[in-house]
Amino acid sequence: MAGKIFYRERKKFVDGAKTPRYIVSAVSDVNLKVYSKHMRMSELKQVAEALGAELVALKRGPKH
Repeated sequence: MAGKIFYRERKKFVDGAKTPRYIVSAVSDVNLKVYSKHMRMSELKQVAEALGAELVALKRGPKH
């Protein structure tokens, strides 16, 4: 069974900014330590591909 990497979009993100946009929130069934606070989608995809894991986007609550 492949693991899952749960991520969400940062709250304070400005369109057009050149800063990483996503935060890894949780990891399931994968032996992984994450040291960076924010990551780009391309970086998340590379990590998931190397581990054979699935990326799962967390939805925002009803207020957003």
